[in-house]
Amino acid sequence: MKLLISGASGLVGAHLGKLLGASGHEATPLVRGEGRSGVLWGPATGIEEPSGAEGFDAVVHLAGDSIAGGRWSDAKKARIRDSRVIGTAALAGSLAALKQPPGVLVCASAIGYYGDRGAVVLDESAAPGEGFLSDVCREWEEACEPAVAAGIRVVNLRIGIILSPDGGALAKMLLPFRMGAGGKIGGGRQYMSWVSIDDVSGIILHVLEKEAIRGPVNTVAPGAVTNAEFTKTLAGLLSRPAIFPMPAFAARLVFGEMADALLLASTRVTPRRLEDSGYGFRHRELEGALKDLLGR
Repeated sequence: MKLLISGASGLVGAHLGKLLGASGHEATPLVRGEGRSGVLWGPATGIEEPSGAEGFDAVVHLAGDSIAGGRWSDAKKARIRDSRVIGTAALAGSLAALKQPPGVLVCASAIGYYGDRGAVVLDESAAPGEGFLSDVCREWEEACEPAVAAGIRVVNLRIGIILSPDGGALAKMLLPFRMGAGGKIGGGRQYMSWVSIDDVSGIILHVLEKEAIRGPVNTVAPGAVTNAEFTKTLAGLLSRPAIFPMPAFAARLVFGEMADALLLASTRVTPRRLEDSGYGFRHRELEGALKDLLGR
């Protein structure tokens, strides 16, 4: 299979590239700016040289401005939205206009689609939630419509909290937890729907190969846990206490709106469509996933 990948140098893109290569597939990055090897594209303009994008079997779209890393100013929120919604619409429009469009577009989305829903178990049929991230995810998925209208099979990956020692949430947690300064956030009852980096790449390859899969796919492990369970498990594997909680008010003081959307929101998601389609998870339960990822 010949693939184009946006965000190929990011956490997921780099891991996916290795898996695709090992599986005998040929991946070409979508790149921004001259002087880099790949197919040129821009989030506002789409693919800049359409002839170079002809004849690919599939496109995996992972690019987007980071949602973490500090308080959300109005400018930051605009970058988060525009990089996903405008960028996806431009790319989908470019693909739809090709003489030889790809057969499938796999586009990242996020479980932020569902919003803060407490302990309710959410499969792909659940309605979108409320708030900034829910609105962005809904518009992000809708931005794929030009590709859908052109007959391209579109899969929207609603990705959970990615666990990897090389980046993302787990990498940021490791230093304070190793120092014995970790702890639950808020009351700790909020659900964390996680997925290992190995499974994210495996799921992308799975949906690329399964022609019956289209639309939203919850990209999470079956074993969602509460924040309290997560912190206890991580601290135990590191042989450290988890006795320094961050109260909800402190999280809001430090992170503002982002605290409620990312740290305190409870989203209990189940991967119904993946399990129904026969995907075999490498990591189904948190403790085993962390042991493997951390070499324990």
